[in-house]
Amino acid sequence: MDIKRSVAIIDDEAHLRESVAQYLQLYGFDTTTYDAAEPALKQISPDFAGIVVTDIRMPGMDGMALLRKMQSVDPGLPVILMTGHGDVPMAVEAMRIGAFDFVEKPFEPERLRDLCQRATEIRARTLETRALRRELSDGTVLMRRLMGNSPSVAKMRETILDVAQADGHILILGETGTGKSLVARAIHACGPRASKPFVTLNCASVQAGQVEAMLFGAEDWPEKPLIDQAEGGTLCLEDVEDLPPGAQARLLEAINAADPTGGAARPLNMRIVAVSSRLGNSPPPAEVMRDDLYFRLAGLVVEVPPLRARGEDILALFSHFTIQFAEEYGCEPPTLNAGDAANLVQAPWPGNIRQLINLAERAVLQARRGETNISALLIDDGFDGPVMAVDAEKPLKEHVDAFEKMLIDHALRRNQGSVAAVMTELALPRRTLNEKMAKYGLSRQDYL
Repeated sequence: MDIKRSVAIIDDEAHLRESVAQYLQLYGFDTTTYDAAEPALKQISPDFAGIVVTDIRMPGMDGMALLRKMQSVDPGLPVILMTGHGDVPMAVEAMRIGAFDFVEKPFEPERLRDLCQRATEIRARTLETRALRRELSDGTVLMRRLMGNSPSVAKMRETILDVAQADGHILILGETGTGKSLVARAIHACGPRASKPFVTLNCASVQAGQVEAMLFGAEDWPEKPLIDQAEGGTLCLEDVEDLPPGAQARLLEAINAADPTGGAARPLNMRIVAVSSRLGNSPPPAEVMRDDLYFRLAGLVVEVPPLRARGEDILALFSHFTIQFAEEYGCEPPTLNAGDAANLVQAPWPGNIRQLINLAERAVLQARRGETNISALLIDDGFDGPVMAVDAEKPLKEHVDAFEKMLIDHALRRNQGSVAAVMTELALPRRTLNEKMAKYGLSRQDYL
């Protein structure tokens, strides 16, 4: 987390004001000084990436009035008060109404430094949380995070926009690590319930005996039930197949507009988005999920494609993540050669995007040491397919031909010689595919 160590210092006494500023600057804080509250208020906005240190006793607007103004501008802005001995009761009252802390003059500089350090860390977390919330409520931002131009991803984005405008319950299907949770948030953010709560429960991470209490409440459960927290918005149930039988029954009651507490019937004013890496397009066995609940949740279905089916998206995603990690580690991102690119595209990616992110970070760490062997990292990850080597003496056309042959060869293997399936996967017309297979000596019979 990048912490901005900015401090606005407000005091009418120039000597104290400048002394505090110089001391904090020695410890890496960026300081701005003001001789009165009014000019400081004009400069400090809700997005101010720092904290405020102010005296209490000042002509015009005093520190207490300034604190109240700051609270109305941004209740999450840390304000530290400097006070004389006689003003301690006032400072205690200030903390009650929202001040971060106070120091009594004459104070130890180290105490003020430590307070400023803690306050800036808290401020950074506050602003980071706000930014995340804004992002999670912005459908356009979330859709941009669903990167890729492959036909499968383009189709998924269209589906998200379509189902987001409907109001039925949704089942999101896909392998682990494909980004299903991001898709769920995108559906919420692009729909009419975007301004309402988005509440998530990972059914696999909660003890079976607690799931019902968390969802519907219980006498010995102190927290507000999730079904009430999500009122008007979206309830996202991750790993929905792990819902215990009792919770499945009560959820079905709620969906069927019956009060889950056994009282009068009431409509369920929320959308349920169920997420699963193990369910499919047909009802699961009864011991996994009751079929009446499955059909309720699967009114609309969104399938998130596995990474191995996304073709050149793999290279774009790998480049994106290596650039991010290179910035984090302060080095240059690794450069892909033709062999690395071919092997990345052909790897099976059982861990999908999550695995790709992990590999991108290891590739950056490798590059920082002056090495570049991405294909070796893939082998370490269990890739047991043919590794394409690169001969630096070959012209570009031969590299391109070798890459193209590998793509078609692997597509034929995956689809057991089905030309129609290969045409769909590689977006090639039959005549073009036949010509390329003949060019590279590939026969359908060899893959049946």
